[in-house]
This record gives sequence, C-alpha cells and structure tokens, in this order.
Amino acid sequence: MNIENIRAFLEVSQTGSFQQAARNLNITQSAMSARIKALENGLNRILFLRRRNGTVLTPGGQRFFRHATSLIRNWELARQESALSEDFNSVVGLGVQLNHWHSVVTPWLQWMEDRNPDLATHIQSDYSSRLMELLRDGAIDVAILYEPQQIPGVTIEKFSDEQLVLVSSKPRHVEDDAVSGYIFVDWGQSFRIAHSRLFPGIATHRITVGLADVGLGHIQSHGGSAYLLQSSIEDKLAKKELFLVENAPEMMISTYMVHVDEPERQDVLNKAIDGLRAIKDAQS
Repeated sequence: MNIENIRAFLEVSQTGSFQQAARNLNITQSAMSARIKALENGLNRILFLRRRNGTVLTPGGQRFFRHATSLIRNWELARQESALSEDFNSVVGLGVQLNHWHSVVTPWLQWMEDRNPDLATHIQSDYSSRLMELLRDGAIDVAILYEPQQIPGVTIEKFSDEQLVLVSSKPRHVEDDAVSGYIFVDWGQSFRIAHSRLFPGIATHRITVGLADVGLGHIQSHGGSAYLLQSSIEDKLAKKELFLVENAPEMMISTYMVHVDEPERQDVLNKAIDGLRAIKDAQS
C-alpha cells in the first residue's frame, strides 16, 4: 500500500476538500484524485462522498481513518528508528509553538539528556495547525501549542497560563489609537480576538511578526512597543531596557500539551511527558 496515498486520504479527511488537500500537499488536484482512487481500488471501498458543500467520509472511510493514522505513525516511527545509531534505543519527537523555544525546548532537552541518554530527540517549532498535522502523521509524539484540535488518537491537557504585557522602549501611557513603532506579535487566534476587542480603533498594523524574538529585536534596535511574555523580559524590565506601558491591559495566553496515544510506546512517551511536566512545575 502506497504511504503517499494514505497521506492524501488523511489530508482530504482533514480539509473536507480535494482542492485544498492538493494545495496542502503541493500536488495537482488530478494527482490527488488519482491517489484516492488508487487507495479505494486497493481497499475495494469508496472512501469519500463529494457534495456541494465539501467532501465527507463514507462509513467505510470513517472506519479506515482510524487505521490510516496508525499506519502513518508506524511508518514515521519505523523510518526514524531505522536511521538511529547503536547509541540510541528509540526516538521521541517534540513540537513546540513558536515563541516557546527558550522556555520549553532548552530545559526539556537538558532534562532528557540527563535522565534518558539512550533516547534520541528531534524538535519541530511551528504554528498550532501545523503541529497538529505533524502529530496526526506521526512526525512528532507530543506538542506544546496554543490551539489544539480534537482528533482521534490524541490526548489534550492544559499545560500553562502565561502573562502577556505591553512593553515599550521608553516610558509611556497606553493609547487607544495606533502608536508609531508598535509591533503586533501574533500570539494566535485567541490573542488576535482579545486584542481587537481591547483596541477596536486599530484596524491594521504596520508591522506584524510571528516570532516574539524578531519583535523584541526590532524594538531594541529601532524603538517601539509590543505585547511580550512577561517571564521572558523581566530582566530587561529590571534593567530599564524596557518599560511596562502604563494602564495597558494584560492578557493571558494558554498553552496545551497534546500527545498521541500509543500503548506500545507508552514508556518512551511517558519519559518525554514527565520532562515537560517537570519543566512546568519548576516554572510555576
């Protein structure tokens, strides 16, 4: 069975659209249709029904979905473990939401190296939607992200609540209108909604960045302001390199730990999860 045909099946299942699934996989729509057709021929079952408002799984497609996710994950695991050197027994993959590398990845890698030197690790840093795709496809085993999606075979639990504060390169008060030098750091959909509600007079932002470090670097080089994680800039506040904007509303951002359910690898997953929980406890 062709593994790329199964990937195509999962992508159509996720998007509900052959066209969007083809775009996501960087193939033509005709190639996407051919992959699904080949899979259906191999299974001797129709997997999708095309309707005006999208594509839905048939009952047979719904039953195959559970097996498809397992097949993809097992293939990824086999591919990764077959490439391991003799120094390692297995490999575990961690996905981390952008902007949380320093607070999560750095201490987690040290924790794993100290306690599980026989485990190889690999890290992916991206947005929530992409991390969920990597989890679904078995490319990673556990992720810390903002916006989890409930998909078969994964467990979701709250990881942390973190404070976002508006800081500036010079002392100032909060203003309702757009401020020169303001950098909009995109902390995800929940933040975008809250920001629009708190500052309804600002329709667009001159500079939008996805990485907080980029926004911080721009502020330090050229001046300006942005919402940043309080825990990441406390030293700069203490040294008066940055200043809290007076009367600015604070915002909370929640992160979630999402991990796959794989009983046959539960011991490996538990080691990675234990490390993340230890980091959380140390930082709380």
